[in-house]
Amino acid sequence: MKYKSVFDIIGPVMIGPSSSHTAGAARIGRAARNLFGREPKWADIHLYGSFAKTYKGHGTDVAIVGGILDYDTYDTRISSALETAKQKGIRVKFHEEEAHTDHPNTAKVRIGDDDGDLELVGISIGGGMAEIVELNGFELRLSGNHPAVLLIHNDRYGAIASVTSILAKHEINIGHMEVSRKEEGKRALMVIEVDQNLDDTILKELEQGDHILQVAKIVD
Repeated sequence: MKYKSVFDIIGPVMIGPSSSHTAGAARIGRAARNLFGREPKWADIHLYGSFAKTYKGHGTDVAIVGGILDYDTYDTRISSALETAKQKGIRVKFHEEEAHTDHPNTAKVRIGDDDGDLELVGISIGGGMAEIVELNGFELRLSGNHPAVLLIHNDRYGAIASVTSILAKHEINIGHMEVSRKEEGKRALMVIEVDQNLDDTILKELEQGDHILQVAKIVD
């Protein structure tokens, strides 16, 4: 594994006790919050492997809920995230799963409200880092280390070109990009990691692209 800086080895500034079980878990919860775009009314959190066995002692539960509340890894409010969620009227339920997963630190986060819901699967890969590997049934590989834009679009010609041409016009450099689909000719997911955050004017322009159905961003 290659590291981009010494901070990737040391890990992020964070609330303890474990980079994998707290900081990585907080990143998973916050990614779900960013993609959902608002504070949810409920959260169902399914924990697998090591997460399921040690989540209370290692603070995985408060970390994921802290992320859902939009707290960063170093935010001291993480320690009281469960109480804060209860005060806000957010129903939180944890599920200890026995099913085998490819990675021992895996969480499936489902959040929603009266207007919709979102399901995300993330893995904590160590050093406080996390990857998002599934979103609403679409497979993807999103590191969470860079700003990213996710676009749901019709699986037709021209959708990818319309997006990349807009980013090029605004001199936005693409660091990583992938497209996944469940079925040919149906809906597809485009994931693009970029070198800088996209402002709302660019996002609105992307939404006007051919075959684009929904646009969401993750801020670094």
